[in-house]
Amino acid sequence: MGGTTVGENAPFSLRMPAEPRVPVLIAVPHAGRSYSPALLAAMREPALTALKLEDRLADRLGHEIATQTGAPVLVAHAPRALIDLNRAPEDVDWGMIAGAGQPVRHSLANRRARSGLGLVPRRLAGIGEIWRGPLPMVELERRIQEVHEPYHRALTGALQQIRDQWGAALLLDLHSMPPLTPGHAQEPAAEFVLGDRFGTSCAGGIVDAGLALLAGQGRVAALNRPYAGGYVLDRHGAPRRGIHALQLEVCRSAYLDPQLTELSARFPAMVRVLASFTRALAAETARLGSGGRLPLAAE
Repeated sequence: MGGTTVGENAPFSLRMPAEPRVPVLIAVPHAGRSYSPALLAAMREPALTALKLEDRLADRLGHEIATQTGAPVLVAHAPRALIDLNRAPEDVDWGMIAGAGQPVRHSLANRRARSGLGLVPRRLAGIGEIWRGPLPMVELERRIQEVHEPYHRALTGALQQIRDQWGAALLLDLHSMPPLTPGHAQEPAAEFVLGDRFGTSCAGGIVDAGLALLAGQGRVAALNRPYAGGYVLDRHGAPRRGIHALQLEVCRSAYLDPQLTELSARFPAMVRVLASFTRALAAETARLGSGGRLPLAAE
Protein backbone atom coordinates (compact mmCIF):
# COMPACT_ATOMS: atom_id res chain seq x y z
CA MET A 1 0.00 0.00 0.00
CA GLY A 2 1.35 3.39 -0.93
CA GLY A 3 1.25 6.43 1.26
CA THR A 4 2.82 9.62 2.46
CA THR A 5 4.47 10.70 5.68
CA VAL A 6 5.89 14.20 6.09
CA GLY A 7 9.16 13.69 7.94
CA GLU A 8 10.20 11.44 10.81
CA ASN A 9 8.32 13.51 13.40
CA ALA A 10 5.24 14.14 11.24
CA PRO A 11 2.03 14.97 13.13
CA PHE A 12 0.18 12.29 11.13
CA SER A 13 0.62 9.67 8.43
CA LEU A 14 -1.64 8.68 5.54
CA ARG A 15 -1.48 5.32 3.79
CA MET A 16 -3.43 5.90 0.62
CA PRO A 17 -3.17 3.75 -2.53
CA ALA A 18 -3.74 5.37 -5.91
CA GLU A 19 -6.95 3.35 -6.28
CA PRO A 20 -8.33 2.26 -2.88
CA ARG A 21 -9.80 -1.27 -2.85
CA VAL A 22 -12.73 -0.19 -0.69
CA PRO A 23 -14.55 3.16 -0.40
CA VAL A 24 -13.73 3.55 3.29
CA LEU A 25 -11.10 5.74 4.93
CA ILE A 26 -10.16 4.77 8.49
CA ALA A 27 -9.01 7.73 10.60
CA VAL A 28 -7.58 7.57 14.12
CA PRO A 29 -7.28 11.10 15.60
CA HIS A 30 -6.76 10.42 19.32
CA ALA A 31 -4.09 7.70 19.59
CA GLY A 32 -0.99 9.84 18.99
CA ARG A 33 1.95 9.16 21.30
CA SER A 34 4.67 11.50 19.95
CA TYR A 35 5.24 13.55 23.10
CA SER A 36 8.08 16.05 22.93
CA PRO A 37 10.19 16.59 26.05
CA ALA A 38 8.85 20.15 26.24
CA LEU A 39 5.23 18.97 26.16
CA LEU A 40 5.83 16.39 28.90
CA ALA A 41 7.65 18.96 31.04
CA ALA A 42 4.67 21.32 30.79
CA MET A 43 2.28 18.69 32.25
CA ARG A 44 1.63 18.32 35.96
CA GLU A 45 1.06 14.54 35.72
CA PRO A 46 2.36 13.54 32.28
CA ALA A 47 2.05 9.74 32.47
CA LEU A 48 -1.45 9.69 33.92
CA THR A 49 -2.65 12.54 31.73
CA ALA A 50 -1.38 10.85 28.59
CA LEU A 51 -3.08 7.58 29.48
CA LYS A 52 -6.42 9.27 30.21
CA LEU A 53 -6.41 11.43 27.08
CA GLU A 54 -5.28 8.83 24.55
CA ASP A 55 -7.49 6.39 22.69
CA ARG A 56 -4.97 3.85 23.87
CA LEU A 57 -3.43 1.90 20.95
CA ALA A 58 -6.44 2.51 18.71
CA ASP A 59 -3.91 3.20 15.97
CA ARG A 60 -2.90 -0.46 16.15
CA LEU A 61 -6.52 -1.38 15.52
CA GLY A 62 -6.71 1.03 12.61
CA HIS A 63 -3.58 -0.27 10.90
CA GLU A 64 -4.59 -3.91 11.29
CA ILE A 65 -8.10 -3.28 9.94
CA ALA A 66 -6.59 -1.42 6.99
CA THR A 67 -4.19 -4.28 6.28
CA GLN A 68 -7.00 -6.85 6.27
CA THR A 69 -9.46 -4.81 4.19
CA GLY A 70 -7.30 -2.67 1.91
CA ALA A 71 -8.80 0.53 3.32
CA PRO A 72 -6.72 3.72 3.38
CA VAL A 73 -5.78 4.80 6.90
CA LEU A 74 -4.99 8.21 8.40
CA VAL A 75 -3.36 8.13 11.84
CA ALA A 76 -2.45 11.10 14.02
CA HIS A 77 0.94 10.88 15.75
CA ALA A 78 0.55 14.22 17.49
CA PRO A 79 -1.02 13.50 20.89
CA ARG A 80 -4.41 14.77 21.91
CA ALA A 81 -2.70 16.69 24.72
CA LEU A 82 -1.00 18.85 22.09
CA ILE A 83 -4.15 19.53 20.10
CA ASP A 84 -7.48 17.73 19.77
CA LEU A 85 -8.24 16.99 16.12
CA ASN A 86 -11.88 16.33 16.96
CA ARG A 87 -12.47 19.89 18.15
CA ALA A 88 -13.15 23.06 16.18
CA PRO A 89 -10.33 25.63 16.03
CA GLU A 90 -12.62 28.07 17.90
CA ASP A 91 -13.34 25.62 20.73
CA VAL A 92 -10.74 27.18 23.03
CA ASP A 93 -10.76 27.92 26.74
CA TRP A 94 -9.34 31.43 26.44
CA GLY A 95 -8.62 31.48 30.16
CA MET A 96 -5.66 29.15 29.58
CA ILE A 97 -4.17 31.22 26.73
CA ALA A 98 -1.56 33.90 27.45
CA GLY A 99 -1.55 36.87 25.09
CA ALA A 100 -4.90 36.06 23.50
CA GLY A 101 -5.87 39.73 23.52
CA GLN A 102 -9.51 38.95 24.22
CA PRO A 103 -11.62 38.33 27.31
CA VAL A 104 -12.78 34.90 28.35
CA ARG A 105 -16.12 34.36 26.65
CA HIS A 106 -18.63 31.55 26.56
CA SER A 107 -20.58 30.56 23.45
CA LEU A 108 -21.54 27.52 21.40
CA ALA A 109 -18.12 27.80 19.71
CA ASN A 110 -16.25 26.82 22.88
CA ARG A 111 -18.81 24.65 24.65
CA ARG A 112 -16.45 21.64 24.85
CA ALA A 113 -13.63 23.76 26.17
CA ARG A 114 -15.76 24.79 29.12
CA SER A 115 -15.86 21.14 30.22
CA GLY A 116 -12.06 21.04 30.14
CA LEU A 117 -11.74 19.16 26.85
CA GLY A 118 -11.46 21.79 24.15
CA LEU A 119 -9.02 22.25 21.30
CA VAL A 120 -6.22 22.00 23.87
CA PRO A 121 -7.43 19.97 26.87
CA ARG A 122 -7.19 21.89 30.13
CA ARG A 123 -8.41 19.61 32.93
CA LEU A 124 -9.34 15.99 33.59
CA ALA A 125 -11.43 14.27 36.25
CA GLY A 126 -9.19 12.84 38.94
CA ILE A 127 -6.25 15.01 37.85
CA GLY A 128 -7.52 18.57 37.71
CA GLU A 129 -5.48 21.12 35.79
CA ILE A 130 -3.26 19.44 33.21
CA TRP A 131 -0.72 22.20 32.64
CA ARG A 132 1.82 23.94 34.86
CA GLY A 133 1.18 27.31 33.24
CA PRO A 134 -0.71 29.13 30.48
CA LEU A 135 -0.22 28.39 26.79
CA PRO A 136 1.14 31.28 24.68
CA MET A 137 -1.17 32.43 21.91
CA VAL A 138 1.60 32.06 19.34
CA GLU A 139 2.01 28.40 20.32
CA LEU A 140 -1.72 27.76 19.95
CA GLU A 141 -1.65 29.32 16.49
CA ARG A 142 1.38 27.21 15.55
CA ARG A 143 -0.39 23.99 16.56
CA ILE A 144 -3.45 24.89 14.51
CA GLN A 145 -1.39 25.79 11.44
CA GLU A 146 1.07 22.88 11.60
CA VAL A 147 -1.10 20.04 12.93
CA HIS A 148 -4.85 20.68 12.94
CA GLU A 149 -5.39 22.21 9.52
CA PRO A 150 -2.95 19.91 7.62
CA TYR A 151 -4.64 16.85 9.16
CA HIS A 152 -8.09 17.99 8.05
CA ARG A 153 -6.85 18.96 4.59
CA ALA A 154 -5.43 15.47 4.19
CA LEU A 155 -8.72 13.99 5.37
CA THR A 156 -10.69 16.11 2.91
CA GLY A 157 -8.43 15.19 0.01
CA ALA A 158 -8.50 11.47 0.75
CA LEU A 159 -12.29 11.38 1.01
CA GLN A 160 -12.69 13.29 -2.25
CA GLN A 161 -10.34 10.89 -4.00
CA ILE A 162 -12.33 7.89 -2.77
CA ARG A 163 -15.66 9.52 -3.67
CA ASP A 164 -14.41 10.34 -7.17
CA GLN A 165 -13.40 6.71 -7.72
CA TRP A 166 -16.37 4.96 -6.12
CA GLY A 167 -19.19 7.49 -6.34
CA ALA A 168 -19.39 7.58 -2.54
CA ALA A 169 -16.93 7.57 0.35
CA LEU A 170 -17.16 6.72 4.02
CA LEU A 171 -15.01 8.11 6.81
CA LEU A 172 -14.79 5.65 9.70
CA ASP A 173 -13.53 7.79 12.58
CA LEU A 174 -12.10 5.26 15.02
CA HIS A 175 -11.94 5.90 18.76
CA SER A 176 -11.79 3.92 21.98
CA MET A 177 -13.86 4.46 25.12
CA PRO A 178 -13.71 3.46 28.79
CA PRO A 179 -15.99 0.56 29.72
CA LEU A 180 -19.61 1.69 29.87
CA THR A 181 -22.08 1.02 32.67
CA PRO A 182 -25.03 -1.19 31.64
CA GLY A 183 -28.30 0.67 31.25
CA HIS A 184 -30.07 -2.07 33.18
CA ALA A 185 -28.73 -4.63 35.63
CA GLN A 186 -29.73 -7.60 33.45
CA GLU A 187 -28.25 -6.18 30.23
CA PRO A 188 -24.62 -6.23 29.12
CA ALA A 189 -22.93 -2.89 28.48
CA ALA A 190 -22.29 -1.88 24.89
CA GLU A 191 -18.83 -2.73 23.53
CA PHE A 192 -19.34 -0.40 20.58
CA VAL A 193 -21.02 2.96 20.07
CA LEU A 194 -21.75 4.19 16.57
CA GLY A 195 -22.20 7.94 16.12
CA ASP A 196 -23.74 9.64 13.09
CA ARG A 197 -24.65 13.01 14.63
CA PHE A 198 -28.22 11.76 15.01
CA GLY A 199 -28.61 10.88 11.36
CA THR A 200 -26.97 13.93 9.79
CA SER A 201 -23.44 12.74 8.90
CA CYS A 202 -24.08 9.33 7.34
CA ALA A 203 -26.70 7.48 5.34
CA GLY A 204 -28.95 5.30 7.45
CA GLY A 205 -28.25 2.23 5.34
CA ILE A 206 -24.56 2.35 6.24
CA VAL A 207 -25.36 2.63 9.94
CA ASP A 208 -27.86 -0.21 9.70
CA ALA A 209 -25.30 -2.42 7.96
CA GLY A 210 -22.81 -1.83 10.76
CA LEU A 211 -25.31 -2.51 13.53
CA ALA A 212 -26.51 -5.69 11.80
CA LEU A 213 -22.96 -6.99 11.40
CA LEU A 214 -22.13 -6.45 15.06
CA ALA A 215 -25.40 -8.04 16.17
CA GLY A 216 -24.66 -11.03 13.96
CA GLN A 217 -21.28 -11.37 15.67
CA GLY A 218 -23.01 -11.46 19.06
CA ARG A 219 -21.68 -8.03 20.00
CA VAL A 220 -23.62 -5.33 21.85
CA ALA A 221 -23.68 -1.93 20.14
CA ALA A 222 -25.40 1.40 20.79
CA LEU A 223 -26.18 4.31 18.49
CA ASN A 224 -25.34 7.93 19.40
CA ARG A 225 -25.53 7.27 23.16
CA PRO A 226 -23.37 8.38 24.84
CA TYR A 227 -21.18 9.35 21.86
CA ALA A 228 -22.74 10.89 18.75
CA GLY A 229 -19.55 12.21 17.16
CA GLY A 230 -17.95 15.64 17.12
CA TYR A 231 -16.14 18.15 14.95
CA VAL A 232 -14.71 15.56 12.54
CA LEU A 233 -18.18 14.40 11.56
CA ASP A 234 -19.55 17.95 11.45
CA ARG A 235 -16.74 19.08 9.15
CA HIS A 236 -16.44 16.10 6.83
CA GLY A 237 -19.81 14.34 6.75
CA ALA A 238 -21.75 15.45 3.67
CA PRO A 239 -24.09 12.66 2.58
CA ARG A 240 -25.71 14.78 -0.13
CA ARG A 241 -22.30 15.04 -1.79
CA GLY A 242 -21.64 11.33 -1.41
CA ILE A 243 -19.31 11.69 1.59
CA HIS A 244 -20.48 9.89 4.70
CA ALA A 245 -18.89 10.00 8.15
CA LEU A 246 -19.41 7.58 11.03
CA GLN A 247 -17.72 7.56 14.43
CA LEU A 248 -16.98 4.22 16.04
CA GLU A 249 -16.11 3.91 19.72
CA VAL A 250 -14.61 0.58 20.81
CA CYS A 251 -14.50 -0.43 24.47
CA ARG A 252 -10.88 -0.51 25.64
CA SER A 253 -11.45 -3.60 27.77
CA ALA A 254 -12.34 -5.51 24.58
CA TYR A 255 -8.77 -5.35 23.24
CA LEU A 256 -6.52 -4.10 26.08
CA ASP A 257 -5.26 -5.73 29.27
CA PRO A 258 -7.02 -5.21 32.64
CA GLN A 259 -4.92 -2.08 33.28
CA LEU A 260 -6.06 -0.70 29.88
CA THR A 261 -2.47 0.04 28.92
CA GLU A 262 -1.29 -2.75 26.58
CA LEU A 263 -2.80 -5.05 23.96
CA SER A 264 -4.33 -8.25 25.27
CA ALA A 265 -4.97 -11.71 23.82
CA ARG A 266 -8.38 -10.38 22.71
CA PHE A 267 -6.80 -7.99 20.20
CA PRO A 268 -6.75 -10.38 17.16
CA ALA A 269 -10.42 -11.29 17.65
CA MET A 270 -11.35 -7.60 17.84
CA VAL A 271 -9.43 -6.91 14.64
CA ARG A 272 -11.39 -9.68 12.88
CA VAL A 273 -14.70 -8.24 14.05
CA LEU A 274 -13.77 -4.74 12.97
CA ALA A 275 -12.45 -5.92 9.60
CA SER A 276 -15.80 -7.62 8.96
CA PHE A 277 -17.56 -4.46 10.14
CA THR A 278 -15.51 -2.36 7.71
CA ARG A 279 -16.27 -4.70 4.80
CA ALA A 280 -19.99 -4.49 5.55
CA LEU A 281 -19.85 -0.68 5.58
CA ALA A 282 -17.77 -0.70 2.39
CA ALA A 283 -20.31 -2.86 0.58
CA GLU A 284 -23.17 -0.53 1.48
CA THR A 285 -21.13 2.57 0.60
CA ALA A 286 -20.22 1.08 -2.78
CA ARG A 287 -23.88 0.26 -3.38
CA LEU A 288 -24.83 3.87 -2.68
CA GLY A 289 -22.06 5.13 -4.92
CA SER A 290 -23.22 2.98 -7.82
CA GLY A 291 -26.85 3.98 -7.40
CA GLY A 292 -27.66 0.58 -5.93
CA ARG A 293 -26.83 -1.28 -9.16
CA LEU A 294 -23.48 -2.93 -8.43
CA PRO A 295 -22.18 -4.96 -5.49
CA LEU A 296 -18.74 -4.45 -4.02
CA ALA A 297 -16.16 -6.43 -5.98
CA ALA A 298 -14.91 -9.56 -4.23
CA GLU A 299 -11.52 -9.24 -2.56
